[in-house]
Amino acid sequence: MSSRTDDRSISELVGQASEQISHLVRDEMRLAAKEIGEKGKRAGIGAGLFGGAGLFAFLGLGVLITSAILALSLVLAPWLAALLVGVALLLIAGVASLVGKKQIDAATPPIPQEAAEGVKADIATVKKGLHR
Repeated sequence: MSSRTDDRSISELVGQASEQISHLVRDEMRLAAKEIGEKGKRAGIGAGLFGGAGLFAFLGLGVLITSAILALSLVLAPWLAALLVGVALLLIAGVASLVGKKQIDAATPPIPQEAAEGVKADIATVKKGLHR
């Protein structure tokens, strides 16, 4: 009779432990979902602020370019000042695109060459071992 009471107590304890673990997991999942929601909201606000900052930086760059044209127009004809600044900007864009293309060419193909060679060597070794 004593073992029956002990068994029941053990089974009750196991049941309670299972119930508590399930409750704990559900609570942790709710907490994680809430935390992810809050972080997502903050990330969205941050992304919006970055976008706004980019827009203002672009507008500021336009103002600086206009200032350069106006400054040059003090010593040159305004159309010539605008032309020179435009050509300078196109030269900068051309150099940046060439450097960017060089970087992209160095990164392609996007397959990890050393890892691919290692896999090929492993396959060849396995095939060689199977044909013995």
